[in-house]
Amino acid sequence: MANIAVIYYSSTGTNYQLAQWAESAAKEAGAEVKLLRVEEIAPKAAISSNPAWEQHLENTKDIPTATTDDLEWADGIIFSVPTRYGNVPGQVKQFLDSTGGLWAQGKLANKVVSAMSSAANPHGGQEQTILALYTTMMHWGAILAAPGYTDQALFAAGGNPYGTSVTVDQEGNMVEDVEAAVKHQAKRTVAVTEAVANGLK
Repeated sequence: MANIAVIYYSSTGTNYQLAQWAESAAKEAGAEVKLLRVEEIAPKAAISSNPAWEQHLENTKDIPTATTDDLEWADGIIFSVPTRYGNVPGQVKQFLDSTGGLWAQGKLANKVVSAMSSAANPHGGQEQTILALYTTMMHWGAILAAPGYTDQALFAAGGNPYGTSVTVDQEGNMVEDVEAAVKHQAKRTVAVTEAVANGLK
């Protein structure tokens, strides 16, 4: 059985929903799954200026915060993060920057990783955000489990081969129907993780 950490950052809920779909699918695929959120480090004034952000943080306060111990536990990791100027949010970057100790010990090598993202418009940097995440993963020595075009659900979701991505409208609704693509990506990540784990035994 593969250990899968589904790690997300979400200010108003989109990437939390993607992470929940990934969690469900990974469990269906037989994995042991932890759903974890990246710690919120934004100033309280910034959070309180956006009622949806403040409400989401309150609604998800009981979800465990991701730690480097979770990364060590995981055989595979699925990230779900919004784009910020074509890059990962500062909260996620700070978390990734805390992994140096594990990296130096070689404990992140051969982890299987996959990523998803969202933005407020169709060309808002989702692909670049996923690739930015993958750059860090390559430094880890991780193995990328991008979805590619391995299922028709990817085409229906917009056709992003790097990882499922979604556009969010001004009311916070997802424009594309990506649930099936997210679930396929999660199941594929579990399958690749199990193949890698068995091959390394």
